[in-house]
Amino acid sequence: MKLCPKVILEGTRLTHKTDIAFALNEHPRVVGPRKYPYHSPLISAEWCAFTNFPWGRGLINFEPREEALAMETYATWARLFELQRYYSWIVDRFHVSTIVYQRRAHGRSYDFGWLEERLRPLGFRLVLCARRPETFAAAREERLKVSGNPGQYDRLEDFIAEQEEMRAVVRRSRLPSLEVDVSDGDVAGATGRIADWLEATGGLYAPD
Repeated sequence: MKLCPKVILEGTRLTHKTDIAFALNEHPRVVGPRKYPYHSPLISAEWCAFTNFPWGRGLINFEPREEALAMETYATWARLFELQRYYSWIVDRFHVSTIVYQRRAHGRSYDFGWLEERLRPLGFRLVLCARRPETFAAAREERLKVSGNPGQYDRLEDFIAEQEEMRAVVRRSRLPSLEVDVSDGDVAGATGRIADWLEATGGLYAPD
């Protein structure tokens, strides 16, 4: 059967989401063996596509006046997924991040039930990448070695609180979900556990 998994990776900062996204997109058990590189979609709501400057606004951190733009963008992604349902899609942060950010930053509540009702028949699954609270400090030290915007990692207590809110949102989700502990920094191990789960739950193939 054709491999076409659809995975949304969620989690706060410092939880290896992007590392895992790239690893999943090359994992032979997830996308098949590759003898040479070829295109495979990896997208993110974290792209600051609403502003013409670095670390700007996008689908997660949009301002209230940009709500219509954000919702239209989500609807557009959903339609694109529906039109290309027999392909693999790896998404590095999406609607769960939006729900939590908007509630924390602007006190606004968004119901993405409509989006999940469109994603579920396509076979989308949620993976929450999380780490134990006491491991955030060491993860920050590693990230500061390469970060171009170190100030975003100043308040670890915010990440810990955000992680708990994400857990609550994922528990209420209509999509099948898995939480992966990345406290040990083992990206290959986390990717393998996700592959195990996808295989065990039929998440590697498009629903009939």
